[in-house]
This record gives sequence, structure tokens and C-alpha cells, in this order.
Amino acid sequence: MDASVDRQEEIQPSLSVRQALEEVRLRCVACQTLYPVLEPGRAARYRCDCGEVLDVEIPLHLPASLAFQAGAALQTHDEAAAWRRLFAERAALVPGAPGAAVSRRSGVWRYRELILPIPEEAVISRAEGNTTLYAVGSDQQQETLASPGLQRIGDYAGLAQLYLKHEGENPTGSFKDRGMVVGVTMARLMGARAVACASTGNTSASLASYAALAGLQALVFLPAGQVAGGKLSQTLAYGAHMVQINGDFDAAMQLVEQVCDELGIYLLNSLNPFRVEGQKAIAFELLQQLDWQAPDWLVLPAGNLGNTSALGKAFRQARDLGLISRLPRLAAIQAAGANPFYRSYREGFARRHAVQAQTVASAIKIGNPVSYARARLVIEECAGLVEEVSDPEILEAKAVIDRAGIGCEPASAATLAGIRKLVRAGIIKPNERVVAILTGNLLKDHQTGVPRAETVIIDPDLASVRRTLDALGPLTSSSSG
Repeated sequence: MDASVDRQEEIQPSLSVRQALEEVRLRCVACQTLYPVLEPGRAARYRCDCGEVLDVEIPLHLPASLAFQAGAALQTHDEAAAWRRLFAERAALVPGAPGAAVSRRSGVWRYRELILPIPEEAVISRAEGNTTLYAVGSDQQQETLASPGLQRIGDYAGLAQLYLKHEGENPTGSFKDRGMVVGVTMARLMGARAVACASTGNTSASLASYAALAGLQALVFLPAGQVAGGKLSQTLAYGAHMVQINGDFDAAMQLVEQVCDELGIYLLNSLNPFRVEGQKAIAFELLQQLDWQAPDWLVLPAGNLGNTSALGKAFRQARDLGLISRLPRLAAIQAAGANPFYRSYREGFARRHAVQAQTVASAIKIGNPVSYARARLVIEECAGLVEEVSDPEILEAKAVIDRAGIGCEPASAATLAGIRKLVRAGIIKPNERVVAILTGNLLKDHQTGVPRAETVIIDPDLASVRRTLDALGPLTSSSSG
């Protein structure tokens, strides 16, 4: 990678991009200072001058062209109905259908007016999103064709109405694609020639894929020996330049921020506010799948806290637009060995903690989360909470999800472990409606928490098969007839 071509002053956004972004602002989550997206002499801004992170502000109104299309809905002054109609029409398009505009096939760009209001022809996409919302509660079996595997998840959690939103069904196998498609689109619109991130694996895989799609060079910084093989393989296969460092994710994050500031490379960690904006689509999509009826709880794994920030913001915007009538409560679940946000929450957020992270759930093995300030605001606004679960609890919950035929990586299972713990503590009530986010695919980490098969080689005859099966025990509890 030739760093000389990527210096800050050489990033020159086009006139059309300037026009599209002129109403967009960046606001400091601490001191509330406002910044334009495009600043003369500056390639990109990720932090306020006070050092805190930034949030994207866009005008939340129905564009004139869409208002005209909404017609009858607006005649009754029901703008929320117009939004719902617009999103329903886009969702009706089959992903990959010939002739369907890319923004309408995407479970992110379907909501682009609420995420990044740019022209339809300016976006890139792999039809990300469109992930399944699995009904797994003990009272929901008619919705799931009476699947015993799914019912076991609800029984394990102790909930009658539980849904799993499986973000591992995204193109690269994790929720990161939701934010990365927006971040890489912004990088291209800004004229960047290279993008970079620090990662525990999922971010790097997603960045590598979308950078390749957009024709950009990709540079990823990984903590050496701490990234699962499946994620490394994706990163390399998509053509990213990989740098492994002697240190943890937090050290990699500090380094990549310095590198991007110095060389003008576009940073695509969740420090980038546009990355976080894309992840809002998870909330919009699950609300649409629930017919715009907010659940009582949204439970999700918490590492760098980008998802906690994004989903909380999306729910607030949905309420402000009249799409939902109330905010769900958020429960952010951390691994006990990587629990800085939990420690701060237990002290009423009196101070910000950092830890040396240790957990089998590598995707949330983060000791100093970048989006702390954003996530704190979300938890406080929605009367949410933060909980911790142990590695054994995570692996036990993962086995339940895996045996149901859905599967997930260890960090995802923190949600189910956290729900079980909160139900047993009487915090989540057994009859409340709960949505849990599964953040990554099973194959992201095909070793942790996965049983090791014993190698058994038999002769190719029925007698040998019978002896082997007898040693395993009965395959079913009743005869097949």
C-alpha cells in the first residue's frame, strides 16, 4: 500500500456529495458542539475538539418526492403511515431480484432517509440485512411450525415470547456489514483511496469485503493470536493488507486512529459515526418485522458498544417519527472478563472503567470501548441495564442455540446467557416480549464451544455400523416404525 497517495489533503469530495451532505451535521455527545461533515482542509473528523466521540444528525422528515408518492397517507396528516408504507414497499422486493434498485434490496439502504440521505445511485451494497427474526418463545410454536429445537431456546431462557434476530445471516456473517456498507459508501463519496480498522475479526472481514466491492485498498490491525481463524481467512481472501500487533484490541485501536490521522486513510471502526448509523438498520428492520410494535426488551452483546449506541438511537428516532409509541428497554450483556461498561453501570456511571479483557467470546474481548459515551446515554434514556455473564454461561447458552440448528459464535450467545440470568433474577418477566441479537455466524469461530469429534473408522458393513451405534447409545427415544 502506497501511503503517499492517501494523505488527508488529497481527499476531495465531489460537488454532488457536498450537496447531498449539506444538511448533515456531527454533534459531540459531551459538549454538544456541531461540526459540518465536510470541513475545509480536513479529510474526515471522528472526534470533537474536546476528545469525545461524535453523533450524526440528519433532518428526520419525509422528503418531498416521497411525500408526493405517499398521497393518501399524508392527506390524513399521518406521516408515520407514509414512512411505514415506503418501507413496506421496499421490503416487498425480493433480494437479488432483477431490476430492483440496490438500495431497495438492502436491509440498510431501505431506510436510507433515516441513515444517510444520499442519492440512490450513490450507494454500494451486497443486499445486506434482511436477516431472520426467529420466534423461539415457549408460546410461539405456531409461528415456528412447532419446531422442538427452537422451543428449547425459549424454555432455556424461561420466556414465552422470545425472538432471536440473527445478524450472522449478513453477507460476511456478522452485523458489521450493516455499518460497514454505510462507512465504505462514505469513504468512496469522500474520495478516499484506502480504509482501515482495528478488529477482533468481524470488522476486518466486513471491511475487507466492502472495500473490495468499492475498489478501495483495505488495511486492518489485529491483535496477534487473538482472532479466530474463520475471520482471518475472510480478511485475507477479500484482499486486505493485514498487520498483527503485539497487544490487544485496545492497543490496535489506538494505533489505527494514529495511522489514519497521519496518512489520511479513512477510519472505519465504530469511532466513525457513519459506521454506527448503518447499524441502526437492525432496529428499524426488527421493528418492521414486528409490525412496528416495540418489544419490551432488546438484549444484545456489548463489546465496543457501537450496537448499543446505534439501536438505542434508532428506537428513539422511530418513536419521534411516530413509528412506535414507546422505547423498549435495552440490556447490554458483557463477558465477565471484559466488563468495563458493566463496572461503570454498577457505580451509576460515576467513572469510566477500562480492563485488561479476557474471555472466550473474542468478538467482545474489548477492555476500553470507544462508544462508551454514546451507549451510556442510551442506557440512561431507555431505563436500560448492563449485565455480565461468565464464559461457562456463554458456552452453555451457545450449545443451546447451536443444538437448535441456528448456531452462533460465542459472543452472540452472551445474549441468551444474559436473558436467562435476568429472568431468573426477576428483572425480565416471563411474559414480556424480548428480542435478542445474535451478532455472528457459527463459522466465525468454528473451534470455541464446538464439540470435538472422535475419529472412528469402521469397516463398510452393517455389523460395524451397529456396533458403533450401540456404543453411542440410542439415537431416538422411540422406534421409527
